[in-house]
Amino acid sequence: MAMQRQSNTSSFENCEPLDSQPLADLLVRYQNVRALSLSLAKNLSEADACLQSMDDVSPAKWHLAHTSWFFETFILCRFFDGYQRYQPEYNYLFNSYYNGIGEQYPRSKRGLISRPSLVDVIDYRQHIDDCILQLPSLSDNDDIAYLIELGLQHEQQHQELLLTDIKYNFYQHPSYPHYLSESVRAADVSQTLTSVVLPLSWCEFSAGIYEVGYSGEQFAYDNEKPAHNTYIHDFAIASRVVTNGEYIEFINSGAYENPDVWLSDGWAYIQQHQQAMPLYWQQKDGQWYHFTLAGLRPIVLNEPVTHVHYYEAQAYAAWCGKRLPTEMEWEVAAATVPLTGNLLDLQQLHPLPGTVDSASPRGHPALIQMIGDVWEWTSSSYSPYPGFKPFAGVAGEYNGKFMCNQYVLRGGSCATPRDHIRRTYRNFFYAHQAWQFTGIRLAEDR
Repeated sequence: MAMQRQSNTSSFENCEPLDSQPLADLLVRYQNVRALSLSLAKNLSEADACLQSMDDVSPAKWHLAHTSWFFETFILCRFFDGYQRYQPEYNYLFNSYYNGIGEQYPRSKRGLISRPSLVDVIDYRQHIDDCILQLPSLSDNDDIAYLIELGLQHEQQHQELLLTDIKYNFYQHPSYPHYLSESVRAADVSQTLTSVVLPLSWCEFSAGIYEVGYSGEQFAYDNEKPAHNTYIHDFAIASRVVTNGEYIEFINSGAYENPDVWLSDGWAYIQQHQQAMPLYWQQKDGQWYHFTLAGLRPIVLNEPVTHVHYYEAQAYAAWCGKRLPTEMEWEVAAATVPLTGNLLDLQQLHPLPGTVDSASPRGHPALIQMIGDVWEWTSSSYSPYPGFKPFAGVAGEYNGKFMCNQYVLRGGSCATPRDHIRRTYRNFFYAHQAWQFTGIRLAEDR
């Protein structure tokens, strides 16, 4: 399709240029990110790609289509004369929550979208890619470059969701199918069983005024800005995240029958859902098992506990006589460690033990696992920073309108793309949600 750029486009307000990144270089990144999404779904059958086993989960096919809809809607439809939507009904089927764009197909019924087929969705992706990749013939444009990067960051979020949604969907099958290959499973188990976990210690930080939030020149979401000063009291943060073995002690103590350590809402939730262990856990003949992307397997005690909701994280902290860190405390601590860890590029797709090898002499001598493995619950509600300004126009619906009744998580997980995470990155979920790779790091006052 030959496309001509519109001459009446206005500046994309509140979006800074991306450090003068050439559009051609950005499009190389575009191809890499888009190819990874297809790679993550390559072994799924048509039936696998249509599954939606709860409202929070979306079918894999929907993720692949929605991320393409994003580029079509925010770039192709806005910036080029004569562009016609690939299929007009896709604007309804694959719009997630953008009321400014139009009506959306109900989220809870995405698994009923039997058509387009997976092959049709892949063809749709190819069409969008072909159109976007014509952009180098145009002069560089800050608005387009920013929107491409926003779309890529958005797609990387959906890459993680794609994996966690597949995991939840596969868990519903009585034979517990595995996503990872047998060879990866064997290597993963062998490495984990021979790992020696560092004992938990405490890393202290002094009271003072610290700058938090994003202040660099690369991409960051609007909810990470502006950088601002905040006062932090004396505190200490655990050197690593909580392990399965430690959490089993919590279970064996009768904590799920003890209302004293639970928030009122948390106690009501576990009573209503008759919950006595984390999501994906089960016990057979005295042995603990959990479902992973490598199938059902025995729980390894030295691995980080994961798929716990906020209520469980808070209750565990209370049971220990500790608390969860605030997101500001977490960010202050994370500033002392390198931005490396068990992320998607390692292809483990499961949290790994915090070992001696996890520690880095470049960072805090004791603080490990801040990046990757599990998203770490904080005690901070998801709310705007002082001076917060959402993206202009319909893109303003991306983050700001969700700043209600959710908690912030930090640090990324084993399913987070490496070039997607930042120390200032603010993930957010409702207190009862546990299908993401969520975990626990303790803190205390000093």
